[in-house]
Amino acid sequence: MKNFSRSPACRKPADSTRVILTTFAGVLIGFFLGASFPTLTINGFNLSSGILISDEVPTIGVLSQPPLSSHSSRKSNISSSSGVHRSNNTSQIWVSSNPSGAERLPPDIVVAESDLYLRRLWGNPNEDLTIRQKYLVAFTVGYNQRNTIDAAVKKFSENFTIVLFHYDGRVTEWDEFEWSKRAIHVSALKQTKWWYAKRFFHPDIVAPYDYMFIWDEDLGVEHFDAEEYVKLVKKHGLEISQPGIESNRITWKMTQRRHDMEVHKETDEKPGRCPDKRLPPCAAFIEIMAPVFSREAWRCVWHMLQNDLVHGWGIDFALRKCVEPAHDKIGVVDSQWVIHQGLPSLGNQGEAQDGKAPWQGVRDRCKNEWKVFNDRLGQAEMKYLKSMGMDPAKLRMT
Repeated sequence: MKNFSRSPACRKPADSTRVILTTFAGVLIGFFLGASFPTLTINGFNLSSGILISDEVPTIGVLSQPPLSSHSSRKSNISSSSGVHRSNNTSQIWVSSNPSGAERLPPDIVVAESDLYLRRLWGNPNEDLTIRQKYLVAFTVGYNQRNTIDAAVKKFSENFTIVLFHYDGRVTEWDEFEWSKRAIHVSALKQTKWWYAKRFFHPDIVAPYDYMFIWDEDLGVEHFDAEEYVKLVKKHGLEISQPGIESNRITWKMTQRRHDMEVHKETDEKPGRCPDKRLPPCAAFIEIMAPVFSREAWRCVWHMLQNDLVHGWGIDFALRKCVEPAHDKIGVVDSQWVIHQGLPSLGNQGEAQDGKAPWQGVRDRCKNEWKVFNDRLGQAEMKYLKSMGMDPAKLRMT
């Protein structure tokens, strides 16, 4: 007998209907199962996205942007102590405790501070530095004063990073000095040391240095030793200081060297100059000729420097606002002293105007900047006191 197999056309209608219903039921059940279990975790791996991420690796944060998947809207766990946000979405980072602008970076890659250490172009970076200088000295110089600067630099040991700010544009000529090859040279025509300091000595750039010497170029250093100076500053707890001055012309008695002391922090002045013996110019005062700042003091002083007031006049009277108590933290080191030579240098870089010599125009601007700075500082203090609900008229500004 001949055996015939069934063809699709010969199937009963009931068979076709059963197949359709079974398929539909399977799809429906699969849909509800998927909605009920959106994330499947297998052996510690999250399979909710196309990337395998271990549950043991914490995410850093979530940006306030539209979610990348339908599951990214779930609440994040937030660590309030560190500012680090945790989320199941590891494709984005937001760390509020990072420096401003770096919130998108994981904290361990953020380097918020820098230094002025010179490095090689080859080899292992960890082997670049044979010494990490603890202190910094900067001179604003013209080439005509090279012999004075050469003598001064030799008074600073290898513990000092040396920076020369060139106001006359002559840089390569300094190669005649061996130490110049390890110095940092910055050149901008006819600019002052405070213009340079504001732009190149941000506190986060000079953070490695315990003390910063920001000096003029006309100082005789025959009786000065930088390492001994630092020892005395530490011994007497000075955050802002200067060496005692020997000169034929002394503007403020506070800065004049005393022969019978290591350090002094106060003085007597001309009648009427010091209504309060603990305030400038009788105490809490140094000049801006040869200042030395601790790391902490410089962070405050840098923020007080004004971008447009380049001569620094008036700052010496306000330095006391950066340390407390100022009459104890600011002083003059007498046993390590310098001679102010009073050489005409940057002052002659001005321009003759209205019949005045170049130096006279520079000096006129210095005096004007002093007034402008005092006005700004006074107005800023008044504004702050009013914002705090205090009556400025009843408070003595200190």
